[in-house]
Amino acid sequence: MMAFIGTVFVGLIVGLIARAIKPGDDKMGWIMTIILGVLGAVVAGYVGRAAGWYEPGQAAGWIASVVGALVLLFLYDLVRRKR
Repeated sequence: MMAFIGTVFVGLIVGLIARAIKPGDDKMGWIMTIILGVLGAVVAGYVGRAAGWYEPGQAAGWIASVVGALVLLFLYDLVRRKR
């Protein structure tokens, strides 16, 4: 249970940082911000392991997680604008 709460907290922080860095108005609530941050960390971990930066089972760092969340946020904007 504590790991889940920690993941949600880290996801919230990473998502908020990514939303603050990216210019423009991102209309998404707290839940989507948390999901953005968690998925950003997952993407960063996957890419880092594929590139050999992280060992299997090692979590991505804060900066990599924010970069992953920024990439997802830009993709989210592209999909949202096409509608």
